[in-house]
Amino acid sequence: MSYKKYVSVNHASMLCSVACAVFCVVGLSMAFAADNKPNVVLLVADDLGYGDLSCYGQKKLETPNIDRLAGEGMKFTDFYSGNTVCSPSRACLMTGQHPGRVHCRGNGDESVIAALDSSMTTLPRLFKNAGYATGAFGKWGLGVTTEHGRPNPLTHGFDHFSGWKSQRIAHTYYPTSIVRDGKEHKLNPGTYVHDLIMEDAFAFIRHEAKAGKPFFCYVPTAIPHAAMHAPKDLHEKWRKKFPEFDDNVGKYTAGSDDLCPDVKNPIAGFAAMIEHLDDQVGELLDVLREGNIEDNTLVLFCSDNGAHREGGHSPEFWNSTGPLRGIKRDLYEGGIRSPLLARWVGTVAPGSQSNHISAFWDIVPTMAELAGQPSPSQSTGVSLLPTLVGHKNLQKEHEYLYWEHPQAVKRDQAIRVGRWKGVVRNWKKGSTGAFELYNLEDDLSEHHDVASQHPEIVQNMQRLMVEAHHDIP
Repeated sequence: MSYKKYVSVNHASMLCSVACAVFCVVGLSMAFAADNKPNVVLLVADDLGYGDLSCYGQKKLETPNIDRLAGEGMKFTDFYSGNTVCSPSRACLMTGQHPGRVHCRGNGDESVIAALDSSMTTLPRLFKNAGYATGAFGKWGLGVTTEHGRPNPLTHGFDHFSGWKSQRIAHTYYPTSIVRDGKEHKLNPGTYVHDLIMEDAFAFIRHEAKAGKPFFCYVPTAIPHAAMHAPKDLHEKWRKKFPEFDDNVGKYTAGSDDLCPDVKNPIAGFAAMIEHLDDQVGELLDVLREGNIEDNTLVLFCSDNGAHREGGHSPEFWNSTGPLRGIKRDLYEGGIRSPLLARWVGTVAPGSQSNHISAFWDIVPTMAELAGQPSPSQSTGVSLLPTLVGHKNLQKEHEYLYWEHPQAVKRDQAIRVGRWKGVVRNWKKGSTGAFELYNLEDDLSEHHDVASQHPEIVQNMQRLMVEAHHDIP
């Protein structure tokens, strides 16, 4: 049975009985296993805020190609990143575990805290088990990417990797080297590495499309992470639009200034970065069309955490968080709520929107169902496939979503249960900060703490937080 026939049958079954429809949804993985498996392209922006795309309300710049993913597919309004900083967020994405279970809870020494557990069936390994070609292109963020006995993308199921050697080096777009398939290659000074990485991703897609093999292409771009580096022509274009910021020299100030040349106008640099990425999303869609595979390719676009304030970037000027409170390193909505766009021509309804509450750890079980594989045992996520194919009434819901992020010796926590959001700051064993409670339906900006008015909701959330948090071995 082809997937399109399956969808048609599934709709007809729903008219007969809910039970029959449930049976058909359960049969999704069987249908994929017996027919052409869809390709998947997963683009993850770095530090892109909820309000940085014009389809999510950005007014000072436009993202027409990224907006096409929304216009030709589905826009999620209540999707969340894995965490509020890079490495733990990507660990949730790769393992399907929420932040209270995953091994990595914060950024730090990549060789110690970030590397994935080789015994787990992580996202790329899941695709490999299903017979997919796999490639990763960009910022890994989960350890050093060269060989020499270290865990790296190639040891976790990727056939190919092209990108930065480490997360720290990914703070600049002008590094001295690029890593391809575990080998480090020197670059000429002034090489904008992001473009080489994207060229490698497009070449991978073209090759696999021609070969007729299903593929998983993971593109964790560093844009728009600090520093605000962009191609010179685009930077100059935006400097002419915002010349008043030419004296706002921007540097990345988290220990990597030696790797990041000064940016004369970081306001212009941010706009140029976003425009450049948007242009490349347009190029990606052209590649899929030219390869005659856009109706068999699911394209997903999201961000690893909320907007940052580094390298001279101003989230206030750009309204990068939209209506949300907080930025990167916060567990308020602005630090963890992410855009999610899904385009799959002929399968995902164009111009559709979902308010299903979901997060990074749902990607693994979704891809497992898509590829006809069992969901890995460690996963705490829920498959989004029913929502993607238009069966909202059959979508399983989370009891809660949970986050934690260490700040020095203390930990911030957050939990979402339906419309309710709980936040605890500066929690540690034996003591806790004040519990904040927000009704996101009425107070999306989290300005009105109503914890004192709803002690029963607070008590339930505190119980769920205890259940969700597991100490790291």
